[in-house]
Amino acid sequence: MKIAFVGKGGSGKTTLSSLFIRHLAAARIPVVAVDADINQHLGAALGMDEAEAAALPAMGAHLPLIKDYLRGSNPRIPSTETMIKTTPPGEGSQLLRVCEDNPVYDACARPLPLDDGAVRLMATGPFTEADLGVACYHSKVGAVELCLNHLVDGRGEYVVVDMTAGSDSFASGMFTRFDMTFLVAEPTRKGVAVYRQYKEYAQDFGVPLKVVGNKVQGPDDLAFLRAEAGEDLLVCVGHSDWVRTMEKGRPAPFALLEEANRRALEVLHGTADASYEHRDWERYTRQMVHFHLKNAESWGNAKTGADLAAQVDPAFVLCEGAATPQPA
Repeated sequence: MKIAFVGKGGSGKTTLSSLFIRHLAAARIPVVAVDADINQHLGAALGMDEAEAAALPAMGAHLPLIKDYLRGSNPRIPSTETMIKTTPPGEGSQLLRVCEDNPVYDACARPLPLDDGAVRLMATGPFTEADLGVACYHSKVGAVELCLNHLVDGRGEYVVVDMTAGSDSFASGMFTRFDMTFLVAEPTRKGVAVYRQYKEYAQDFGVPLKVVGNKVQGPDDLAFLRAEAGEDLLVCVGHSDWVRTMEKGRPAPFALLEEANRRALEVLHGTADASYEHRDWERYTRQMVHFHLKNAESWGNAKTGADLAAQVDPAFVLCEGAATPQPA
């Protein structure tokens, strides 16, 4: 299952995504956690110190390796230079699976032990001084999008992505890559403004969206979120002394998380798991191709000097049973 956490900056999306990751790990569920925000905080939220988090390999720095592996023997992609962030898989492409070892994970993922389990952690990488004036920060998450385009995951396997803040997630087609999107909203006008934007964009593509209220302190806050989000409001999370202790660098065992917040995580888990029944791999592949053709026409063809529409394999549908060649 592919799950995204989105929300405005400061809403608590990274904190909520880290708690959800811990909840899954405590249940011994395989998890690949991805920090797709260039303001990297997921590692720290999962208990890493600053040095450990800074030492995480940047996926963007390994883009040539990622492209070379994913291209596989796909005859429609003659070289990695013609691959862009939206390049879809086809016959001969290497696919990624959650529970496997492969060169992409070797280069970009690090095992992160938690008190009740372990996860694989990946990070898009920060916006560096060398990028100033020459790169759009949206390009930094291109490696994440390319990997999601080639990812095959099943029930009982999770990829949890902490996305960029605000509506920036719509700068590419990556927002359509998920089985469920949890939008973390504070009970404020600014908090729900991002929800309205996301709702408007997402509904055109059938993107499942649920609102998680955060920093809810009483009945008035709850009533405000219910009035603004309606049936999209799934659950609310209140103050957590456990989280405050974690943020001070004195982590307590996850089992000591407040009961009310543990129940909220169970609601998220149940909702995410239930979305499996609504998977439509043909629509998923169709949307992938749609954004690839859009990017190819707007900038990709000019950048690569190739007709990127030719990369689309009309007979290929990404799905759990999709075949992938064995690497040489």
